[in-house]
Amino acid sequence: MIFKRKLYQEMLRWKTERNGRSALLVKGARRVGKSTLVEQFAKHEYKSYILLDFNRIKPEINELFSDLSDLDFFFMRLQSETNVTLHERQSVIVFDEVQKQPLARQGIKYFVQDGRYDFIETGSLLTLKKNVKNIVIPSEETRLTLHPMDLDEFLWATGKDSVPDFLRKFYEMQKPLGSTHRSFMREMRLYMLVGGMPQAVDAYINSHNMQSVDEVKREIVQLYDDDFRKIDPSGRASRLFFNIPGQLALNASRYKISSAIDRKTDSVDTIIADMEDSQCVTLAYHANDPNVGLGLSKDMDYYKMFVADTGLFVTLAFWEKTYTENLVYNKLLSDKLTANLGYVYENMVAQMLCASGNSLYYYTFPDGNNHNYEVDFLISRGNKIVPIEVKSSGYKTHKSLDVFWKRYSSRIGDRILLYTKDYCRDGATICLPVYFTPFL
Repeated sequence: MIFKRKLYQEMLRWKTERNGRSALLVKGARRVGKSTLVEQFAKHEYKSYILLDFNRIKPEINELFSDLSDLDFFFMRLQSETNVTLHERQSVIVFDEVQKQPLARQGIKYFVQDGRYDFIETGSLLTLKKNVKNIVIPSEETRLTLHPMDLDEFLWATGKDSVPDFLRKFYEMQKPLGSTHRSFMREMRLYMLVGGMPQAVDAYINSHNMQSVDEVKREIVQLYDDDFRKIDPSGRASRLFFNIPGQLALNASRYKISSAIDRKTDSVDTIIADMEDSQCVTLAYHANDPNVGLGLSKDMDYYKMFVADTGLFVTLAFWEKTYTENLVYNKLLSDKLTANLGYVYENMVAQMLCASGNSLYYYTFPDGNNHNYEVDFLISRGNKIVPIEVKSSGYKTHKSLDVFWKRYSSRIGDRILLYTKDYCRDGATICLPVYFTPFL
């Protein structure tokens, strides 16, 4: 199925505003829907298009990129080989999986200077970085990231077209939703289980069977595992990936590398950076000084790791069990998720904040009794920071937020508790249903 994606509007803005003065690079994790989105855009927004998939391109076309000295000849051969007529300023050429042909990406500089046609590239940031050693990186690129489908996109896909608008209106009202809250939470829990990978959403729509969905997600997780083993044949990247649910379940203040692999070496820092570039995972970094400009005190050695898609996270958390033993599916659907599975909600909030354009930060500080207080997420708004605590139940205690506010009150705007119950205020703390996260 072809799904409605928000990035389409950003692509339209690029087409209108840049008007051929830059190529568009759409990057994102594997299986997130880049190729499908770009082809639909090319089909609907241009008079004609040529799509070159470098995973399965004809040798005759591939060889054209070895000599771009005569672009008239290049475009004539390209049209002849693809049997597509290009129209000046009305056609686009798509380089799908452009990392497979570095010379095509290097040629972007000359294609943009020529100005006859638009160019769109797709690829993953990690593989793009790995295949640029001997080429000149084009500066004539506008880069956009496609994330897994967010809650709005999931609701559109499942026929709940009006729900996203209602969600925003209810958020702006800042009032309890009553019985409507339960309906929204059911949609939220379903989204958490299925996730935002288009193939998993398609499987749910076609089958309404969570076992079928889980099988699709397992295939994607296995694909990611294969990619991580290419990054690091020793398997350390793979073990770090599969250990993410276990790390979050420990409720530790950081990802403890030593508990996932034998020991930390210098090369592990490179592996972590490669994992982050794959966009299969998201890192939240500790802010040593919680203030506006969180990146200024970002601790590169102190972080938590999340799976970029919570649907995949759920499958990863129970990787060794069969679907029928996966209790989290039944518990989430029936709203009986126990406190020790609250890390599912933490991963969900991380995904939502990231999809809304936020870099992820958190903060820990000692409580004086050999334990730590922790603010799960920090976001910057204007000249203030907004601390966020995540609860998987209706439990409204927020000791960390309270103590944090006492320490840094002059720096803090709203303080937010995200949980599973209806909207309310508890003193100065705003208690919000988790489905309001994208509006923060």
